[in-house]
Amino acid sequence: NIQNLLADEGKMLKGLEIFNETAGCAGCHTMKAAGAEGNVGPNLDTVDLTYELVIEMVTYGLGVMPAFGEEEILTKEEIDIVSFYVANSAGK
Repeated sequence: NIQNLLADEGKMLKGLEIFNETAGCAGCHTMKAAGAEGNVGPNLDTVDLTYELVIEMVTYGLGVMPAFGEEEILTKEEIDIVSFYVANSAGK
């Protein structure tokens, strides 16, 4: 379905923007798809992440990673988008 593909592509582009700019994930994480080379948090190219797991991590944080949802750094929609992006880009 071409409409789903276009919607997913738009979501992926927005997710990349949130990853690199809005949330600054690239400052701490390595992920080839985003051109990110951070070395504070886990290398996202070496882990297999589900969408649900990413949402949980981004919302509630872990260790030094901020709770982007609880602290209202990102909206629920932004968390959904960046989690979709990471789940579809990590470990590839």
